[in-house]
Amino acid sequence: MPTRTLTLDGRAWRVMPSGKITQYDRDEFALLFVAGADEHREVRVTRYSPQGTRSRELALAEMSDADLARLFTQSQPSEMSPEAGYAP
Repeated sequence: MPTRTLTLDGRAWRVMPSGKITQYDRDEFALLFVAGADEHREVRVTRYSPQGTRSRELALAEMSDADLARLFTQSQPSEMSPEAGYAP
């Protein structure tokens, strides 16, 4: 799975597709933003609709750092997100 690195406010975030497929299949994807490691790891999740290609990997590669930073501002903590492993 492709990973990009984005630095926001001096903190490095790895950005990757979540791998979870929703009913919207190729119209909406989830991205994981991951910073830190082990017990200091923070995960944030957001969804987006790609404007160009419908492949998760290519859509991530096509996005600019500014696009990723905008999506980060819309992201939410992962505690209640199925993309990050939450199960009710």
